[in-house]
Amino acid sequence: MSANVYKKEELYSMGKQRSFSGDAGEVAFLLGGIGTGNISVGARGELRDWEIFNKPAKGQVLPYSFFAIYVKEEGKTPVAKVIEAQCTQPFSESHGHNKGGVNGLPRFEKSTLRGEYPFVTVDFEDTELPVKVSLEAFTPFIPLNPEDSGIPCAILRYKVRNISPSSVDVTIAGSLMNAVGFKGFNPFGGLKIDDFTGNINEYRRTEKVSGIFMYSDAFSENDLRYGSMCLLTTDSNITSKLYNVEGGWWDGIHDYWDDFKEDGLLEENTEITRTDGKGNRIAFPRFGAVGVPCKLNPTEEKEFTFILTWHFPNRVKGWQEECNCSCCCVETVRNHYAVLFKNAWEVGKYVADNLQRLEAESRKFQKAFFESTLPDYVLEAVSSNITVLRSTTCFWLEDGTFLGWEGCFDDSGCCEGSCTHVWNYAQTLAFLFPSLERSMRSVEFLKETDETSKMAFRTRTVFDKPRWDFHPAADGQMGTIIRLYREWKLSGDNEFLKRMWPGAKKAMDFAFSYWDSDGDFVLDSQQHNTYDIEFYGPNSLVNSMFFGALKAMAEMAEAMGDSESASGYREALEKGSRRMDELLWGGEYYIQQIDDVNRYKYQYGKGCLSDQLLGQLLCHVAGLGYILPEDHVKKAVRSIFKYNFRTSFKDHHNVQRVYALNDEKGLLLCSWPHGGRPKLPFVYCDEVWTGIEYQVAAHLIYEGFVDEGLTIVKAVRERHDGYRRNPWNEVECGNHYARSMASWAVLTALTGFKSDMVNKKIYFSPKINRDNFATFWCSGTAWGTFEQKFNKDAGRFEYKINVLYGNLDGVDVVVDNVDVPCCPDER
Repeated sequence: MSANVYKKEELYSMGKQRSFSGDAGEVAFLLGGIGTGNISVGARGELRDWEIFNKPAKGQVLPYSFFAIYVKEEGKTPVAKVIEAQCTQPFSESHGHNKGGVNGLPRFEKSTLRGEYPFVTVDFEDTELPVKVSLEAFTPFIPLNPEDSGIPCAILRYKVRNISPSSVDVTIAGSLMNAVGFKGFNPFGGLKIDDFTGNINEYRRTEKVSGIFMYSDAFSENDLRYGSMCLLTTDSNITSKLYNVEGGWWDGIHDYWDDFKEDGLLEENTEITRTDGKGNRIAFPRFGAVGVPCKLNPTEEKEFTFILTWHFPNRVKGWQEECNCSCCCVETVRNHYAVLFKNAWEVGKYVADNLQRLEAESRKFQKAFFESTLPDYVLEAVSSNITVLRSTTCFWLEDGTFLGWEGCFDDSGCCEGSCTHVWNYAQTLAFLFPSLERSMRSVEFLKETDETSKMAFRTRTVFDKPRWDFHPAADGQMGTIIRLYREWKLSGDNEFLKRMWPGAKKAMDFAFSYWDSDGDFVLDSQQHNTYDIEFYGPNSLVNSMFFGALKAMAEMAEAMGDSESASGYREALEKGSRRMDELLWGGEYYIQQIDDVNRYKYQYGKGCLSDQLLGQLLCHVAGLGYILPEDHVKKAVRSIFKYNFRTSFKDHHNVQRVYALNDEKGLLLCSWPHGGRPKLPFVYCDEVWTGIEYQVAAHLIYEGFVDEGLTIVKAVRERHDGYRRNPWNEVECGNHYARSMASWAVLTALTGFKSDMVNKKIYFSPKINRDNFATFWCSGTAWGTFEQKFNKDAGRFEYKINVLYGNLDGVDVVVDNVDVPCCPDER
């Protein structure tokens, strides 16, 4: 495959981030913090996918929860509309559009959404209105500050500008259902209301924020259903309705809309029935509303800031996500945010009191990241997959432990246990929130490495459950060692390494006895791996991970004062690497050595495996350098692109899962360019996974094949166009799949960034736009921007490093392996 799939100007474009029109039905931009759950904003500006109850819930509607505008121009009839673009096809639901989506109310004619994570903007168009309306929404996101990036909130700021020659009366109002006890819908689309007996709405106010606090007194504090919500505004002049009218059918929402569209002001409903004539509580869905009215003169503009918060602190203590019994007596564990905040009101007060700082630091990240000179689609690929950390794929427990599924079904997690052989690929968390990544290493080495030195590749002991009883994952166990090295270098924390060291030694030494049957330092026994099967015989996927682990262990052993072990690991690396190269080098790429490829099911033999040098890529990212002959590495990774990249799937034969089809482009997991395909090759071989595409793309760039690497990245993002797939959700075995966070390696490859806080150095080696280069960077102690420009008059490069958060005190900057002077830090 030639690299000339795209024109040069397409590969190196530095435009704005893409925009999506309201009919891009797959678009869903996630709001919410790390480990908090989410609300998403769709391309029409609608609030969708309410996933705030400690489990995934794609497609979940929260009834009567929306924002609306009232506009009255002098001398004209008032207009009231839901602040969303018109609903898009299809309209074929068995009982019409219901479920509280109020799809029958007037809406704006058009919308356009654009995201620069963590901010999303939606511009609305409507020729009937005398005002222009837009929405900007975000949840605070501050690298190296997980607590302030883990707030269960969404900040929505509507901006309204008067474009008429007359003054206009305007009200923006939000309506929110008290969802404590929410159980979903019955077959007719009506709410299941059994658990709504104790729902209470209260009006609360401070100097900086006011609105409605929603909770229930029906549940104990350790009940899964226990929780609270808030709908708040920073404006002091508000109109509100604590409760909807109680009645049958659609009485409540009917009354609310009639009240709102009359004059934009809300009247309180005082007729709240809590018990029947016998003193029994009545279960009834309750929602409240908060509005901000104002008058706008011609050309005047006003921002209306609302804060949605939620607090559902309890989750099942285990990988199960819900209780199937009627008494809800299951043992629970709390989310990390429950340690910081007592309820949703406390969340709202914190956000309001700190909004200026939280927003300013979030904007610093946005500006630093998106004002880079990297191609626009690269920035999109890297930033869009940050959402995995703040999706329901990940959660964060009260004791500080960070855990993750592989991905998520629409309504539950998928593939439990922070699976080591999947999370091997992910780089995003380690660079942006290294303390959380270190908690994952603590689980692996301190809890999941047993007395035989075998590491369970799915964690259960964190929930006091028996250890996962299955084959050890060779790639997973070796990868955790490379990642331990990465965490040590990013943090410079020798005490952390000291705590992990005994477990790391056990995990490393296990490989010699369990997977190396003949003692030649090339692993060849049964090797369970990320394809959910076992490889037999020597192969470069597992052995590149093994050699990377050996090189990491040698350096870490020296730091721990264990020179004898360091020497042993280096010897094993030297002999094993040389031997594997002799056994597996096929002239163009590395193969699997197996006498009869059909003796065992699910092998690949002479195939060109896209993951064949995953260990080498991880070594490049971690700063370990080469573990195999450089010339063979370069030729092999170039062959992966040559043989596995497809510009069309029209004639591709795939009976497995399908992630790319028709005229789309993508990278196959494996191909057999010279024949020898097994009768039953390894499962998934004919599929396309974005995580593997990103790791190969990054590796191509590290080896100097920049155009080829960029071609893969661009192909991935073309498939996620808002119509076929959500740009903020890369799917593999589930939504928001962890492996997609391999995209961060594309950033490190293009910038040449490495962080070595042990030796107090950070490194850059730009691969593109070298004469005028700018990038975001994040080490374990600080983040900011790096700039490199060529001064033609002076005939030399000039450098500038801006520290925007944290500090780099005593840290040297190295560019292209040369210590360089930089302009003083700008903060």
